[in-house]
Amino acid sequence: MVMVRLQKYLADAGVASRRASEQIILAGRVRVNGVVVTELGAKVEPDRDHVNLDGKPLRARRKIYLALNKPRGVVCSRKDERGRPTLFELLPKEWGHLHSAGRLDFNSEGLIFLTNDGELSLRLTHPRYGVRKKYLATVEGRVDDALLETLIRGVYHDGERLKAERARLISGGPSHAVVELELAEGKYREVRRLFESQGRTVSPAGQGLPSALRASM
Repeated sequence: MVMVRLQKYLADAGVASRRASEQIILAGRVRVNGVVVTELGAKVEPDRDHVNLDGKPLRARRKIYLALNKPRGVVCSRKDERGRPTLFELLPKEWGHLHSAGRLDFNSEGLIFLTNDGELSLRLTHPRYGVRKKYLATVEGRVDDALLETLIRGVYHDGERLKAERARLISGGPSHAVVELELAEGKYREVRRLFESQGRTVSPAGQGLPSALRASM
């Protein structure tokens, strides 16, 4: 007999993240075997108990994990008020319910995970779990150790503190450099803003995925 917490069951069914599922339970919207349950510590047996949300039966769905190489010129939201192409337009209709674990901006390309596993998505994106995000940036101009150390110490851009956990020069010359950054949070346009704070521009020329990942797509 396998028992799971009710909020995890809701997350596994694709209702919402585990945290959001807790609010759904507290609101009295969930019934287990016909009885309203508002206790967050309540557990259910997935193969035996009948769970309803707003009067409709729930079943834990098959979990889907998709790795996608997001191209430039695509936004990660489901709809864009400016009419730009979206990440979800690249997917078959049967995967339209997936959500992305993190985002890349319109002009960036790289690996994006899409899933219906709310718990995994939370663990990949919430800062408290310490999952670092790795980026390659092509930066205009010469990049030296002093600039990299500044990014690691932290900078301010538009009143917000930004910092890299790690910064490494991959290649460089007088006109441009390729820099690898590791970030803890992945704030909005954080890579570009880090370099903009130092008067540098990130080139739209992307680096793509490492060959080992690209071959598995």
